[in-house]
Amino acid sequence: MFDFERALELIRDQTVVCVGDLMLDDFVYGEVVRISPEAPAPVLGVTKSELVVGGAGNVARNVAALGTRCIFIGVVGDDDAGRTLAAKLESEALIEPHLIVDRSRPTTRKVRFVSEHHSTHLLRADWEIAKPIEQQTEQAVLAKSLAALPRAASIVLSDYAKGLLTPRLLRNLIDAANKLGKPVIVDPKGKDFSIYAGATLITPNRQELADVTRRVLACEADVTSAAAELNRTLGSQAVLVTRSEAGMSLIPAKGEPVHLAAYSVKVRDVSGAGDTVAAVLATMLAAGVDFELAMRAANAAAAVVVGKRGTATVSQAELRSRILPAASLAPEEKIVFDWDVLEERLEEWRRQALRVGFTNGCFDILHPGHIKLLTQSRASCDRLIVGLNDDASVRRLKGEGRPMQDVHARAEVLAALEAVDLVVVFGQDTPLELIRRVRPKVLLKGGDYRHEQVVGREIVERDGGEVLLIDLVPGFSTTDIVRKSRVPQAN
Repeated sequence: MFDFERALELIRDQTVVCVGDLMLDDFVYGEVVRISPEAPAPVLGVTKSELVVGGAGNVARNVAALGTRCIFIGVVGDDDAGRTLAAKLESEALIEPHLIVDRSRPTTRKVRFVSEHHSTHLLRADWEIAKPIEQQTEQAVLAKSLAALPRAASIVLSDYAKGLLTPRLLRNLIDAANKLGKPVIVDPKGKDFSIYAGATLITPNRQELADVTRRVLACEADVTSAAAELNRTLGSQAVLVTRSEAGMSLIPAKGEPVHLAAYSVKVRDVSGAGDTVAAVLATMLAAGVDFELAMRAANAAAAVVVGKRGTATVSQAELRSRILPAASLAPEEKIVFDWDVLEERLEEWRRQALRVGFTNGCFDILHPGHIKLLTQSRASCDRLIVGLNDDASVRRLKGEGRPMQDVHARAEVLAALEAVDLVVVFGQDTPLELIRRVRPKVLLKGGDYRHEQVVGREIVERDGGEVLLIDLVPGFSTTDIVRKSRVPQAN
């Protein structure tokens, strides 16, 4: 069995082919302010909207977010939604999109109206034609997909039943991948799974498995029996059943079933969680890991994305922090790699009219000087955010051989301190961009800085905030500690 750390290293060198139904997810956020006088319908006071690549495109985004290259093949209409999707996919450095334009059908678009405070979906409106693509389009998709297969270590087929993955297309792709020895991961739809025969791994949810096998799945034993039947029928190597808050079940054609409990998380939005599961499975199998480790990674990734709003992705850092968690829950809850999560936390604190403070640093080897800075900083605010340089930015700032500890170790040590309310990792050489996002009421630095040297000073003071300098503890410096540790000691 592969070591998880080794698997994360290996997925950076892989390429995944993703083929499936592409759609544009449009999230409209706001609060219900009243009932319409025109009809008994709630009126949503809109605060913001967000356009996100969805459907199979979200699988591709998740593959890329993990640091793996993705060749994506999909279909769009000749419309604004299609052009928006093309531009968004082109902007992703690790995604190589191949989009076939079909003028006979619109780009699938889903608009979700969401209560921002309660994370409740109030209404969804869909623009789509859910029928098989025309033969000419099908041939173009097949040609692009077959040409990409030799370059990839795995293929994921993301079926949203919108018509792209026709039986003929599926048969050709699965057969071609099998001949090349490439694992095929299918996120299925519908009640006829025979079209996926020969795929390596099928990932139905519990209801889909119940529908396709015409069984009542009341317990793990029922899930195991139904999935084993599906393995025999399709000739698949394994079935992975997602069971929402109950976790996941892996039933291999050979070997014992494995059932995993779901992580205990605050669920904000389940949109696209299945895409994340498929993407993680594809990247892990591309790296050559076994089904069980791939499932454990997918289970951890799902826990990350359901804690975010909208159609979300999971980064390698977030996945690592979840599957290799801190010693206690507090550090896990207090470490942020995804700045969208930061926005949600800030919104909550602002609603409570809390005074937010900010400081930053590398915090490579925590010493009494750091402790004084953090405790006195926390005394000047209601919530203290610590910006933490990632490993690459520490190396640029401090030189080779630094940091002494990686970003996960440094973040966990900081998060374990009572004075720290949130640790936010950033990759820039200065925290200026992060300060713009946080908009703290108080900006804090050590007394070795002069007021005019503090990065972000203008932003904070323009907003009516203040800059405070904390006196240093004499005799403590990470650089000096590192230097002394490298000096050979006399016998």
